[in-house]
Amino acid sequence: MPPNSDPTFKMKTIVWFMLVLGPLTAAGDVVVVKQGEKAIINCGGNTDPRMDPVNVDWKRGQESLIRYFKRGTPLKGQSDTAKRSSLRQANLVISDVNKEDAGKLTCLADRQTYPHTLLVVSASVSPSGELKRGSKATLKCQVYDPNPVPKVQWMKPGVDKPTESHTVVLNPVDLSDAGTWVCEFPWDGQTKNVSLKIKVKAPEPTTVSPSKTSEGNKKTCNNCDSTSNDSGLLVLLGLSLWVWVGIGVGSLVTISLMVVVIVLYKRIKRRKERHRRLKNSRQPLTPRQYCECDHPTAAAKPQQGRRREKTLLME
Repeated sequence: MPPNSDPTFKMKTIVWFMLVLGPLTAAGDVVVVKQGEKAIINCGGNTDPRMDPVNVDWKRGQESLIRYFKRGTPLKGQSDTAKRSSLRQANLVISDVNKEDAGKLTCLADRQTYPHTLLVVSASVSPSGELKRGSKATLKCQVYDPNPVPKVQWMKPGVDKPTESHTVVLNPVDLSDAGTWVCEFPWDGQTKNVSLKIKVKAPEPTTVSPSKTSEGNKKTCNNCDSTSNDSGLLVLLGLSLWVWVGIGVGSLVTISLMVVVIVLYKRIKRRKERHRRLKNSRQPLTPRQYCECDHPTAAAKPQQGRRREKTLLME
């Protein structure tokens, strides 16, 4: 019987493969995250969304960050890292990463332990924001918090030779410094890196006075004196001649309007006074008077009855 067909040999081979692959799996992975960004760390266990969630317990050292039991609710620890942690299936998500989050992490899933290393890198430039050409700036790169601290180097855009230092001083800043700088460091036989984008703007051009030349303080115009005198005449108390002309014309118009209003007012007043005097000088109308005569009154006309009686008596 060939040796590879022996059941005992097959069992030993399987056990040997498990012993070899076990440490490789337990080695976990190294996650490099820039400070302020989000870290996503794979547990290494069952993360298939079509299957039921596994029992997961994430820890940093002996501190529990977040754990989840099947058909239960995730439970978080009391640390600041735990408060910013969440689960995406069995994977750990840490938002707004800072240097306190760095270190050794372990994921316990289905009775399997998966160790990981979280490296937080702080890559910054001071002053922050857009740099001005000719100014001074400092680039810093710091890795948290493995022991010992790895050797850091900066790669300038467009340059093959790195600067082997965690700090780079740009003095003065030039337009060629703009671009994506890369902070590199070795870890576990590999080269890890984070990038930092820098913007540089050129300073605004300075205007040169036309009255001066590069040879000295010689004047380049022939009528500089007359121009300066004219400008002195045209400007008085910070206002130009045309402004003063406008003020004078406006004042003249205002005074003329005031004179017209006063004259009209006086004329109207005189008219009213004259009308009042004429009204007061008129005599009121009196009733017509009739004269009385002193002549005696006429005798009364005899009545017809008496005349007839007198006639009868005479007969």
